[in-house]
Amino acid sequence: MEHICYIIGAWHGEDACIRPREGDFVIAADGGYAALQALGVTADLVVGDFDSLGYVPQAEEVVQHPVMKDDTDMMLAVKLGLDRGYRNFVLTGSVGGRLDHTLANLQTLMYLAQQGARGMLYGEGTVITVLKDGSLTLTGEGVLSVFCLSGEARGVTEQGLLYGLDNAVMVSGYPIGVSNEFTGVPATISVTDGTLIILWSAEKEALPGIIEQL
Repeated sequence: MEHICYIIGAWHGEDACIRPREGDFVIAADGGYAALQALGVTADLVVGDFDSLGYVPQAEEVVQHPVMKDDTDMMLAVKLGLDRGYRNFVLTGSVGGRLDHTLANLQTLMYLAQQGARGMLYGEGTVITVLKDGSLTLTGEGVLSVFCLSGEARGVTEQGLLYGLDNAVMVSGYPIGVSNEFTGVPATISVTDGTLIILWSAEKEALPGIIEQL
């Protein structure tokens, strides 16, 4: 399994649950520094404008940006992770709170996919990932939903779920993929040409096992 870049955002509630291993890299995005302290996890790097945290932390490596900037703190962290060679990202503390920030983090997942990287968000009992021109096999239970993120997605196939699709076209203006279900067997989702967003329910204790699937 490749090393993972963990990025911890400010909004956590009770969702925080990461277990970085040797070779993984942990970035705190602004207020995510406080969440890491509560977890007892040390950040390898802290980045942001620190308007959420309220102070500049005394960490091993700190990258401070002005409040007036184009990138969100989460995007700044993603770019730093990419620059250091990481291609597998897990973002927590990034779902919930302000809706605009959640949407911005979903766009950040799409950015990762466009860079040929794999990203996953976790928050409020939901795992979210983006699939671009490829295939993904998952195990789980409960509800899983698949949406077209932009324009059209062609050659969409869903196997092993309650409702299947075979070489279908999904569009961003019609939610045909909502509220599917796992059936107790591995589920495979693939898309030939386009980008899909995939969401499914999971308890935070299951996160380490889910990360190994991505």
